[in-house]
Amino acid sequence: METLTNYVASANSWLWNIFLIILLCGTGIYYTIRLRFIQVRKFTEGFRLVFGNFTLKGKKGKKGEMSTFQSIATAIAAQVGTGNLAGAATALIGGGPGAIFWMWLSAFFGMATIYAEASLAQEYKTEKDGEVTGGPIYYIQAAFKGSFGKTLAAIFAVFIILALGFMGNMVQSNSIGAAFAEVFQARNINIPPVAIGIVLALVAAVIFIGGTSRLASVVEKIVPIMAGVYIVGSLIVILSNVTMIPEAFRQIIVGAFNPAAIVGGGAGIAVKHAIRYGVARGLFSNEAGMGSTPHAHARATAENPHSQGLAAMISVFIDTFIILNLTVFSILTTGALESGKSGTALAQYAFSTVFGGFGDIFIAICLLFFAFSTILGWHFFGEINVKYLFGKKAVKAYSLLVLVFIIVGSTLKVNLVWELADFFNGLMVIPNAMALLALSGVVAGICKKYSK
Repeated sequence: METLTNYVASANSWLWNIFLIILLCGTGIYYTIRLRFIQVRKFTEGFRLVFGNFTLKGKKGKKGEMSTFQSIATAIAAQVGTGNLAGAATALIGGGPGAIFWMWLSAFFGMATIYAEASLAQEYKTEKDGEVTGGPIYYIQAAFKGSFGKTLAAIFAVFIILALGFMGNMVQSNSIGAAFAEVFQARNINIPPVAIGIVLALVAAVIFIGGTSRLASVVEKIVPIMAGVYIVGSLIVILSNVTMIPEAFRQIIVGAFNPAAIVGGGAGIAVKHAIRYGVARGLFSNEAGMGSTPHAHARATAENPHSQGLAAMISVFIDTFIILNLTVFSILTTGALESGKSGTALAQYAFSTVFGGFGDIFIAICLLFFAFSTILGWHFFGEINVKYLFGKKAVKAYSLLVLVFIIVGSTLKVNLVWELADFFNGLMVIPNAMALLALSGVVAGICKKYSK
């Protein structure tokens, strides 16, 4: 197992240290300039589109369709998961506090990227087997005609099934299992992580069976509640250490360009590590440019592609600039980074410094809802691509395999799970980004047409 981890880590070193950082950030910078900083100009309008008609009752439309809020809730359910807790913690450990600066920067440009993804998902959505559907597989074929486009779309479909449906959901169940293992261990309760994985799989199976309508109904209720509870708890932790906020900002800014000044020269953290972990964990958290959330945006009953693109930008803002930052500042202001803990346990330690014995339970419960909602979203995204490749009959087999991976993931070592997730996440970015760049003229046209 250790040999496999080393092989995957070596591949990730090349993939994430240079290639994907240039591709992802380059795409975001290009769209930011071409769309004239749309994430700043149209931020208020995007916010209004998401929350202006807020409801927990959804909206009836064609089969497979969702209201704008349901589509954003589904996207956020997929985005706000393990990456916002364990991902933020591993970024701080692997890249130092400076990794967070690069996470912010990639998320800012990512808001322009996700505008393009959501707009194209709406522009090229279609109806298949009586159900509204869409996503990168459709706009990839619009970008590249003929057999090349079909092949590239099929490659993307395979990567997303592996990256999210299987490897990604292993990460989610692994982190939930680790969080509850920390709780049980502290109280001398002997419940193995695999038991948590089995319970997760059983509950997920019930929702999988209900299809798109049940998924939308569940996530539109879970997302606002889970976000609200976590925001309140995090603010209590941060405000309890309010005098440390300036120091936390100093560590992030200085650490972005001189990590040794923050973590010490012996820690072996260089600027490239800060960038690598910041961008990689940022992508795992907000998914901008990855090609996952367009599946939800395609199904929205939006006024036009432009309005859905604006709403999509807000999902990245909520994920990275609100939820993820709350974890980061909870860890940095409490001094938890010096505890020697990593992953979910690091976040639990930080909250325990304020909440005492309830701190690790609070994080475990929040992570349960965060990660479980992500499991639902990622299963849904993978399902669309399974239908595209193999037809509706293959969905049951796919769902069964996802349930198996959820159970297996709860038992594996955290390093291998994260390395595999990073690897397949990286691979699925490539065909998606190629299509985004090829269709930049279409995106610019959409923006110009509907902005008026």
